[in-house]
Amino acid sequence: MADDFYILDPSATDPARIRREREKARKLRKSQWWLRLVNRGICHYCERKFPPKELTMDHVVPLARGGLSTPGNIVPACSECNRDKKLHTPADQALEKLSRSGRSGNDE
Repeated sequence: MADDFYILDPSATDPARIRREREKARKLRKSQWWLRLVNRGICHYCERKFPPKELTMDHVVPLARGGLSTPGNIVPACSECNRDKKLHTPADQALEKLSRSGRSGNDE
């Protein structure tokens, strides 16, 4: 996945749209919903426990790929998982995992 590149939809990467979505995320960061989630201290991706201040807000579907700043698309993530995820979606990650397991399987 390190060498992946994406052709991004210009409407998804519109700077005004990104700015609006980031503003929504800033408002959500102050909400009780987010505070409860982050205070649990669990990274959505690796499921390890962290002090709440070490968790970041991550968009499961990145803003640049059309994601929105809604509770269904925002999760707490440790900085390592957030950094490694980059512009990938859960579907990208599942396909990568499948292709890795296929390569290490029974090749004829």
